[in-house]
Amino acid sequence: MAKESVKARELKRIAMVAKYAEKRKELKAAGDYEALDKLPKNASPVRLHNRCKLTGRPRGYMRKFGISRVTFRDLASAGKIPGVTKSSW
Repeated sequence: MAKESVKARELKRIAMVAKYAEKRKELKAAGDYEALDKLPKNASPVRLHNRCKLTGRPRGYMRKFGISRVTFRDLASAGKIPGVTKSSW
């Protein structure tokens, strides 16, 4: 499980990217790269990283569910994810 500070930092980055999205778009369209460079570094969407919503795990992230593969397996085995069943053939 990730530290709470790491999860909080990621949420802060998400908020900052949303806040500066319109301004970044305008500056890029105008070609004003000097002003673009003066924006906060965490305002860049490239710095975002997908993390599990429950545990904060950065690897093995499943976009469709928003959780890591480990958490997904635990929840699916417990029957807590609707429509997901264990396959067998």
